[in-house]
Amino acid sequence: MLKSKYIFFMCLMIGFVATLFSQHEISKYEYRWAMLHPFAAKKVQKHLAEAMDVYKEVKNTKELDGFENGGTLDAFRHAFTMAYLVRYVQIDKLRKLGKSHEKGNEYFFYKNHQEFGERADSLACVMDLRNNELGFEIGEKSKNVSKEELKNLIIVQLKEGNAWKLKKNSQNQYISCQNEAILIENYKGKWFLPKCLVKSNE
Repeated sequence: MLKSKYIFFMCLMIGFVATLFSQHEISKYEYRWAMLHPFAAKKVQKHLAEAMDVYKEVKNTKELDGFENGGTLDAFRHAFTMAYLVRYVQIDKLRKLGKSHEKGNEYFFYKNHQEFGERADSLACVMDLRNNELGFEIGEKSKNVSKEELKNLIIVQLKEGNAWKLKKNSQNQYISCQNEAILIENYKGKWFLPKCLVKSNE
């Protein structure tokens, strides 16, 4: 009996890891979250791909800015995914997963790993966590709408400035709140960068 439970648990963990690996490299923090919340992890494993299909659809329509890091497309990914997963997993557990993911981003930063083609930084993690919270708020109120309707609700919120992105100039360079271009090569190995967090409609 104990052996069968162990096998079930290990299969669940492997499935969870495989699902997350399809989106990003998994960290020890996310793995610990899955071990502490195995049934929630199973639900995330089952439904995350569905949320990412919608994200890819929005990316292909080019309705948002197209930036998978720091832009409104990035904001959509976080807000929609959490809004969608709220249908299946309690918010407090998803919030812990989101925090575990961002802790993992910092961990991988120091190992020179990237997510969606860029290295993470402190303010990018703040942005992601704030957009997660928007997703929780919308998802809690919209559990019975279709995926299409939920997608449109999130996009409206982005266009109304209720999400967050990182400020860029016309050359698509990250800039500070004083509108000074940030040369990423000057901040090699630094987790804290002087980027500027702004509303999604700015």
